[in-house]
Amino acid sequence: MTATTPTEPQAPARRGGPAAGERERVSAFWSLSRAMLLGMKRDRTAAFFILLFPLVFLVFFGSVTKGSGSPHAKVAQVGAVRLFDSIQGEDRAGLDKVLTITKTDDEAGTLEKVRKGDYDALIKQGPNGTVELRYTAADQVRAGALQGILNSVVQSANQAATGQKPAFVLDSQQVEDKSLKPIQFLTPGLLGWAVATGAVFGAALTLVNWRKTKVLRRLRLAPLSAGTVISSRILVSLLTAFLQTAVFLVVATGFFGLKLTGNWWLVIPLVACATLAFMSIGLLAGSVAKTEEAANGISQIIVLPMSFLSGSFFPLDGAPEWLKAVSKVMPLHYLVESAQSVLTRGGGVMDAVPTMGGLLLFAAVLTGISWKLFRWED
Repeated sequence: MTATTPTEPQAPARRGGPAAGERERVSAFWSLSRAMLLGMKRDRTAAFFILLFPLVFLVFFGSVTKGSGSPHAKVAQVGAVRLFDSIQGEDRAGLDKVLTITKTDDEAGTLEKVRKGDYDALIKQGPNGTVELRYTAADQVRAGALQGILNSVVQSANQAATGQKPAFVLDSQQVEDKSLKPIQFLTPGLLGWAVATGAVFGAALTLVNWRKTKVLRRLRLAPLSAGTVISSRILVSLLTAFLQTAVFLVVATGFFGLKLTGNWWLVIPLVACATLAFMSIGLLAGSVAKTEEAANGISQIIVLPMSFLSGSFFPLDGAPEWLKAVSKVMPLHYLVESAQSVLTRGGGVMDAVPTMGGLLLFAAVLTGISWKLFRWED
């Protein structure tokens, strides 16, 4: 009888019993993890896009918004305006913080400069005590703030002229620290985007590359289970995410004035759970893609819309309701929201635990699907 050669690679029999088999699995796990870390270290392009590229965005936006504060407008004052010329002392200092007033006598030329955007508005003295305001609506937020400031000045002057005590007084106080800066909102969003990008692309491209170069086939002959391969990838992704988190927080606090609240450490388990969720997306992309180009394309289609629709770069307060509903099915939305809460808004454990549970459930479902679709070779 002629012996047949099996078409599938067979795992060599383990020697030494269950204990030896367990040692082999542990050794294989650490060897794989070490190989992945060394591969990332040698691949400088991958290291740049996973670790440094997101940091570039933080530095850029942090630098742009570092000195931002109250809306500041440039106003041209044509001739004498009794109301504004009479403001002195502390009131004048407060006005100068929000308005830069330049005096001129050329009304026609100044009006043209307002149209071109060189000035935000023109003010001049009108008849019967009227203050005439001519403004550009190119920047509607600035235009609205400017009208509010001038209305406040006029109403204060009218109140002072009557000599009557105001019937109502508004006492407004900011609930956060008065030194709150835009970096408080930028850091959690950009960190979430960085973690998502690293986990999705790292898992997808590694899986496809190893299948294409027959590394997975050789690992199967080792023998190794799919669980060992995936768990080693999980370890590497977690280490990468923790490194991203540490770098982001150090740069944001050290250079841009980020102020962390007391429960900021909760971002660590949040990032860990989110990494598993995003990695499950990468595993699914790597399981269905046959080439690195396809894996990269699938990952881009998922990560880019998710980043913009989850509030990583800008808030979605003014977005249509249907767009907000789409955002709420994306795991990055919950990471950004919870990270903002625990990092900068004084949130506690109950602001993080529901999100962590949801992210782990999401990861379990997608990892199960990826497991079913996993292929050792094409």
